[in-house]
Amino acid sequence: MHDAILTTRNLTRHFGALRAVDDVSLAVRGGAITGLIGPNGAGKSTLFGLIAGEVRPSSGEIVFAGRPIAGMRPDRIFRAGLARTFQIPRPFPQMTVLENLMLAPAAQSGERFWNNWFRPSLVREEERRWRERAMEVLGFTGLAAKAREPAGALSGGQQKLLELARVMMEEPRLILLDEPAAGVNPALLETLIEKIAALNARGIGFLIVEHNMDMMMRICGAILVMAQGRLIFSGSPRDVLREQSVVDAYLGDVTELAL
Repeated sequence: MHDAILTTRNLTRHFGALRAVDDVSLAVRGGAITGLIGPNGAGKSTLFGLIAGEVRPSSGEIVFAGRPIAGMRPDRIFRAGLARTFQIPRPFPQMTVLENLMLAPAAQSGERFWNNWFRPSLVREEERRWRERAMEVLGFTGLAAKAREPAGALSGGQQKLLELARVMMEEPRLILLDEPAAGVNPALLETLIEKIAALNARGIGFLIVEHNMDMMMRICGAILVMAQGRLIFSGSPRDVLREQSVVDAYLGDVTELAL
């Protein structure tokens, strides 16, 4: 795919005799919303870990924005413009919502001990800019009123929004969303879908793992399907519903899903 921002080629990760990801070659178009579905144990989370740099591949290639990233450290991948969220949010619960966001940007001047002593004005100015950016992001996600509350006090759905807010701090080009609908009430899920659509309208792409097929049919332009570690199908949402191998492996009775 000539306009792909993310590609893998023959990507494999095995744990002993188990091939959690088995010879997967895929392409994700830049600026698009792409879904990744499959039964539990299909290898979706391991694939996310490989792409985000949390798991090293046993073999194969991963290319993001024209740059090989297989085996690269997660922080370097994040700085390159590829971010991920987690199925179970991982905020610092005792810190405020605002502080959680201000920790997200990499390579801040205040992280270097000597800058706080010898260049305090630089540290203060940079902190001011990141605080303004954080409040802008919190306003976008609807969490501004929670800025000074402990992150651990947020509801499950609000913590999913906080996960999204944290990765937005540096304007990524592609976001890996891991089951954003899990544990989220219907009202907050609609808010989350609206925010994904709004970010996508700005040109930010998404690769989304999700079991909520109604959501996936609504927002995804393309869907990838994994089963037993392998990519078994790639196509439009409508095509996925008509593909018998996908129905047999994962969807079952899809007659009531909206086309």
